[in-house]
Amino acid sequence: MRKSFYILTALCAALFSACQENIPVEQKDWDGTTQYYASVDEQQSATYYKPVAGYIGDPMPFFDPVNRDFKVLYLQEFRPNMPGTYHPIWGVETRDAANYTPLNEVLPTGSRAEADAALGTGCVVYNEADKLYYIFYTANRDQPKAGEDAQIIMTATSPDFRTWTKDPLFRLRGVEYAYSSTDFRDPFVFFNDEDDLWHMIVATKVGGKGNLVEFTSSDLKAWAHVGIFMPMMWDRFYECPDVFKMGDWWYLVYSEMHSAIRRVQYFKGHTLAELKACTAGDAGIWPDNHEGFLDSRAFYAGKTASDGTNRYIWGWCPTREGNDNTKTNSGSEPQWAGSLVAHRLIQHEDGTLTLGEVPGMEGKYTTTKEVRLMAQSETGVTAAGGTYTLEPNSYALFNRLDYHNHISLTVTTAEATDKFGISLCRGTDSEKYYTLILNPENATKRKINFEEEGPAGKGFIEAIDSYIFDTPADNTYHIDIYTDNSVMVLYINDNVAYTNRVYGIQHNCWSVNSYNGTITISDLTITNY
Repeated sequence: MRKSFYILTALCAALFSACQENIPVEQKDWDGTTQYYASVDEQQSATYYKPVAGYIGDPMPFFDPVNRDFKVLYLQEFRPNMPGTYHPIWGVETRDAANYTPLNEVLPTGSRAEADAALGTGCVVYNEADKLYYIFYTANRDQPKAGEDAQIIMTATSPDFRTWTKDPLFRLRGVEYAYSSTDFRDPFVFFNDEDDLWHMIVATKVGGKGNLVEFTSSDLKAWAHVGIFMPMMWDRFYECPDVFKMGDWWYLVYSEMHSAIRRVQYFKGHTLAELKACTAGDAGIWPDNHEGFLDSRAFYAGKTASDGTNRYIWGWCPTREGNDNTKTNSGSEPQWAGSLVAHRLIQHEDGTLTLGEVPGMEGKYTTTKEVRLMAQSETGVTAAGGTYTLEPNSYALFNRLDYHNHISLTVTTAEATDKFGISLCRGTDSEKYYTLILNPENATKRKINFEEEGPAGKGFIEAIDSYIFDTPADNTYHIDIYTDNSVMVLYINDNVAYTNRVYGIQHNCWSVNSYNGTITISDLTITNY
């Protein structure tokens, strides 16, 4: 019997070998071709971090003063999740917001019968007085019965950030203060040097209207109710609140839940009282000329942490249904959870905030890639010494990108209203490809639109355009684009940040396009790792 088995195995191996000899092995000419290639993501992303199994939801960043690094906790989304018990808190640690080490599960859910059957976002703090780390988090009950809270605030402590103990006695309930029992969540705790107290902000509803409410404590154990911290304007709901002081300004960063907006935004004030007054009477004292928007709809649940030198903000970039770049879910929430994206907060002289690249990114994308012009429009393109001039209705197509790319270039327009764009996932045979168009809204304002161009393209893709920003006075755009698999982040002049999920970037060519004016492209470099 064994002899027959070995004979059969040898015969199969010989047949397989013979078949292999007759099968031509296709060697793709990545360098010399420009046809579109249907590429896919790697299983794990390390820069815009995604675990091998599952996705990132609602980051909770924290600078650890003991270990002098950032810990970024998050809600682990598995797809599918366990029935009734889901979103345990997992984490990563980093020193530069560009390279991450997984911490895996930090805090498990409770059982299906417990108050924290499913976990919701919260925050982490370290208390020097008792040498303990605290996680304050949202506890979600599975199918609450009449009289039971759907959401309450719970806490867990750890002496070393490895072993955590849930406090069985701590329960902060909204109904005890006439707040909602179904929306009482997203606790954020910060220490205020001005009154020497810990402050907790909770997102809830009062009589059906959204409010941020406040509690204070001297020891992180006993909490006193203060009242309304800030009413939410109109019918809005501010998720994932984050309060901090930066320089001479106080800030509230929040995520607007309303489907018409659904972005990370902020308010500012010279004092905490001035910050709280920004929404009084639904007044809307916006912090800047674009209503406090910090990024696109593809960056959500953003919260910040500072090491004393830089303050970073972490949010998640959603996945798209069916890996379809047009599935941006206008009018509703996109797929929940995705990849972890970090930006550096840039504070300007007037206190306004914008987002810029994390310094650690430049030190990561260090391998220089040759830039070659592979194709161009029949007319309108002039190349000389690494500088390209594009006249109206022209394009320059460059060689294929890798999985992780940093594209840096300067675009100068002849006029303030000249329209140009950068296309990704583009081949010379593409029926459709995806373009970031810097669209002139008027003579002094621009906005990034995301469009599906090409003969089969649908044109403008709703719900993923950027915010209005000022046209540079000198018509010069210093552009940096970072990609890690399908996550893409674009920065302009330390004034604009635009995050998006774009499938098919890797192994495909890309282009710069001029639509209605003359543009010059200079300082074009590509690095990767």
